[in-house]
Amino acid sequence: MTRRKSGDDPTLAVRALRTRQADDVDVYAFFVPGADLLRIAEISRVHRDTEGALHGFQRKEIRNHVQAIVEFLDQGPVLFPNAIILAISPRALFTRSRGGKPEGDVKASESGTLRIPIPRDGSKTAWIVDGQQRSIALAQAQNKSFPVPVVAFVSEDLSVHREQFILVNKARPLPPRLINELLPEVEAELPRDLAPRRIPSELVNRLNTAPDSPFRGLIRRPSEDNPNAVVIDTALIKVVRNSMNSPLGALAPYKASPSRPADCGAMYRVLVAFWGAVREVFSDAWGRSPTESRLMHSAGIEAMGFLMDRVMSRAIATGDLRRHAFETLARIAPHCHWTSGRWPDLERNWNDIQNLNRDIRLLSDQLARLDHAHAFAKVA
Repeated sequence: MTRRKSGDDPTLAVRALRTRQADDVDVYAFFVPGADLLRIAEISRVHRDTEGALHGFQRKEIRNHVQAIVEFLDQGPVLFPNAIILAISPRALFTRSRGGKPEGDVKASESGTLRIPIPRDGSKTAWIVDGQQRSIALAQAQNKSFPVPVVAFVSEDLSVHREQFILVNKARPLPPRLINELLPEVEAELPRDLAPRRIPSELVNRLNTAPDSPFRGLIRRPSEDNPNAVVIDTALIKVVRNSMNSPLGALAPYKASPSRPADCGAMYRVLVAFWGAVREVFSDAWGRSPTESRLMHSAGIEAMGFLMDRVMSRAIATGDLRRHAFETLARIAPHCHWTSGRWPDLERNWNDIQNLNRDIRLLSDQLARLDHAHAFAKVA
């Protein structure tokens, strides 16, 4: 990061605001076409040289993440106001605009023109501190003139770049549960990694609020502090997502295809029919705290979700779904131990079942065996 003479190097000129922070460090805010970011800025990837010395600070490119952003940008007019953070060389020159300031100006910044050199030798006079995946995606997007906000501070000191990189990235990300609850309220097209999460979250929202839902008021969501809510939302979201994504899932026939949109109404009817029957058959275990009923525990919810796929996939679409589920569950009810006793085939007490993949699988297998033994015994 040694300073070079600018000579006749071309520059990228942008209208910018300048302020100062720390010990008179210039900080700029401006917009540039997305495709120009990698023309002016370098991605300083972390690596060690042959002597073991550490260089750079940026992680490797995450191709799936970049591709998801490209797909989002290419879908049409989108809002993408996420600022890229750059460190720029003092060789960048700022010329303050002439003229008076507007009445009431808070004097936090001054406007002008910032000229960032683009050396002919291929070196860079700026370094990406935050937003490398977005910068790569913007360079690959169809719209090369998409305007991107940039915040840049003046420094060629690698230790300062690393410090800011750590400070920006140490912030705690949004909790997944909060994202899940917010997704149904977002009407715009979502990036590829978020879009599949919208329908399960939307269905769980409806299960928690609809008058005909057996889960009404029982689902714990980040936005509410309801003492009666005993089922954590992530467990039900996982049940819905698994059922949609499994070829044998009860909800899979209703997910979107190239020729038709997802039928959320049909998915909801299946969920209400099955879980309404669960509430009726296991009334003594329904609505109680997970410490009192493993049916309301995440392990119980997920295991019953797998049973839902078995049971409801056998139902006749034009038949009485609720009755079908009730009759099936009633046959296995005497062999289930949600609030007391011991699962004999598992050699586990009812309250030994925990929210662990191993326990969920054991309980799911046991419910499947019971369903097979009693449902098909009647047919035979």
